[in-house]
Amino acid sequence: MEKQEGPHGAGVRLEDPWDDAPATGRWDTAGGRAAVPPAVPDEQDAALRAADIYLQVQRSSAFQEVRRRYRRFVVPATLAFLLWYLAYVVAATTAPGLMARPVAGAVNVAMVAGLAQFLTTFVLTWAYARHARLRRDRAALELRWDTQEMTRGAER
Repeated sequence: MEKQEGPHGAGVRLEDPWDDAPATGRWDTAGGRAAVPPAVPDEQDAALRAADIYLQVQRSSAFQEVRRRYRRFVVPATLAFLLWYLAYVVAATTAPGLMARPVAGAVNVAMVAGLAQFLTTFVLTWAYARHARLRRDRAALELRWDTQEMTRGAER
């Protein structure tokens, strides 16, 4: 991999995808742009091999299991939260007498339900993080390492 020295002596890989259009005067003192070499067939072949690897991983049973675990939590949780939110909105618009009923002092049913919306958000966030940590993170990390090893082998 060809490296080019920057103004502070740091080497920068020209194939870096985040730096494919260097700013004027970044590496040279003449104010011109550093030339990015065109993709050569070997690099294109490596990119195709990497794309095939990612498709292979996507079709793997391990990846499908991670996606299944994700969907089994997210879809019901999203539906439950949306129904809870819509129930609050519908009750506020169609049953103002119920929502105005006092619970304790100046606190009414609408205030309690509104605060429960916030509480539900925090509980749902906690439950999602816990579910991800216990049921998906380890499998996803293993997939990530396997994919990196496979792409590293395809680049050689």
